[in-house]
Amino acid sequence: MNNNWKKTFAIIWSGQLFSTLTSSIVGYSVVFWLSLQTGSAEVLAYAMIATLLPQLVLGLFTGVFVDRWNRKLTMIYADSFIAICTAVMCILFYFDTVTIWQIYILLILRSAGSAFHTPAMQASVPLLAPESELMRVAGVNQIIFSISNIAGPALAALLINLMEMTYVLSLDIIGAIIACTSLLFVTIPNPEKKDTEQTPNIIAEIKEGLHAIFSTQGLKWVLICDVIMLFFIIPISALFPLITLKHFLGDTYDMSIVEASWGVGIFIGGIFIGMKKIKMMNKIVLIGIASILIGLTSLISGLLPSSGLIWFIALTGISGIGGTIWNSSFTVILQTKIDPSVLGRAFSTYDSMMLLPSIPGLLATGFVADAIGITNVFVIAGIAICLIGCLFFIIPSVVSLGKSTVGKYE
Repeated sequence: MNNNWKKTFAIIWSGQLFSTLTSSIVGYSVVFWLSLQTGSAEVLAYAMIATLLPQLVLGLFTGVFVDRWNRKLTMIYADSFIAICTAVMCILFYFDTVTIWQIYILLILRSAGSAFHTPAMQASVPLLAPESELMRVAGVNQIIFSISNIAGPALAALLINLMEMTYVLSLDIIGAIIACTSLLFVTIPNPEKKDTEQTPNIIAEIKEGLHAIFSTQGLKWVLICDVIMLFFIIPISALFPLITLKHFLGDTYDMSIVEASWGVGIFIGGIFIGMKKIKMMNKIVLIGIASILIGLTSLISGLLPSSGLIWFIALTGISGIGGTIWNSSFTVILQTKIDPSVLGRAFSTYDSMMLLPSIPGLLATGFVADAIGITNVFVIAGIAICLIGCLFFIIPSVVSLGKSTVGKYE
């Protein structure tokens, strides 16, 4: 273990802060632009599918290579590829030749880069930080993410009204350069490889990643519950801009406030999970409470009148807190229960399985929202998420898994 792990993370985090912030600005700018140009739930759903589908498909394979390749170089190359895709989008906007289908394709390519970057980063954390500090590291990661989601939508709403999209998108290229440069100044160790790993067997190693998750007592049921939850969570998250515009009668500024409030919730959640008492708590209990909290915010949001924008903003912030607790707790469970040599495969497999049900959910989002109304989608999803959250407290193997995490990270 690197004794200077705090310094290493400080360098990495400084670069990632710029990268995530500029990516957030670009992501929200594209979403706001699509919302204003089309006002279509279908278009927003397809844009999210374009963002998620490559990670779902490639995620089953990227972990095999992440566990073999130099993880630092993997992150640098992935960031660079994403920046190139953004540069192409900049050119299309500059010459005013951009079409929605071109945006879909470039979102797909950017997502393919993320399919390599994300598991490489997640799998590197246990090799850099002591096990007792993993919850704190997860908290800081969430804080960085939250800062991007607080400032990102606000800056996106401001910038798309002040300058051309070309210049807004170019910020992502600058962020990628800073992130890649920061990685050049740190050493990220790679796990020791077994002799049998010299020649890759992709199918066998994908099975090994699946086995790492499903052979751990209770972990497969946690994964199944999370997968079903995301079937409801991801589609309603795609509808946030439209419910703000159509139900709460908001504008671009209001959309940015809603998204920023979610970032504030993530920031608060990041501070919360970094507390010593929280690090010692049962991680499954934390996941269950967070799931029910997310479900309630969705349910209540769908019941609000058109004059309830301020309450919707507050509920969005609370859902951000719940999402941070849920994501960080599960990440720490994976990082501590699975061997580092297969952790890249485990994370990429986990990411793919988590996204799998969201695709049919997103495909149906436009039709369902038009058929029963956006607010009813929030109500139905909220009820379902609450019921799934209750399962974390009653499945015996999941309860047992939670008990094994109590006080472990003191």
